[in-house]
Amino acid sequence: MSKRQKILLGMLAGVLWGVALVGVGTAYVNIPIFSYTWILALAFLFPGLFLAAVIGRLAQRRFFDDAIIDGEPRTGGAEVDQRVLQNTVEQLVLALALWPATGYLLAVEGPGVVLMLGLGFAVARVAFWIGYHISPPLRAFGFAATFYPTLVALGWAILWWFVN
Repeated sequence: MSKRQKILLGMLAGVLWGVALVGVGTAYVNIPIFSYTWILALAFLFPGLFLAAVIGRLAQRRFFDDAIIDGEPRTGGAEVDQRVLQNTVEQLVLALALWPATGYLLAVEGPGVVLMLGLGFAVARVAFWIGYHISPPLRAFGFAATFYPTLVALGWAILWWFVN
C-alpha cells in the first residue's frame, strides 16, 4: 500500500470517527442543560490534558538531552513531539472557535456532542502522536479524527438548526 493510500484510508477512518462521535453524542449522551459553560469546560478538559502531556514530554526531553537543553533545533523524537504539539495547538484553536457555536446551534443535543468531541479529540491526538512516532503516514488517522469531527459536528449543527 502506498503512502497516499495509507493517508487516504486514515482520512476516511477519521471522517467515520467524526460521524460516530456526533451520533453517539446526539443519541446516547443525554446531559441536562443546567450549565452549558460547565459542559464546555469539561469538553475542553480532555484536549487540555493531552496538550499538557505533550508539553511535559518536550520539557522532559529538553532536560535530559544535552543537544537540545539550550534551545537548539530538535531532532528525532523531540522533533516529532514538537510537530505534534504544534498541530495540537492548531487543532485546539479550531475547536475553540467552532465547538461553542456547534453546541449552541444544537441546543438540546449540543452538550452530548460537544462532550464527545472533547473526549474524541484526546483519543485522536494520542493516535496521532503514536502514529507519527511509528511512521509519519500513520498519523493521518489521528489528524483526521481530530479535524473532521469538528467539521462534521458543525455541519450537523447547522443542518439541525435550519430543520428545527
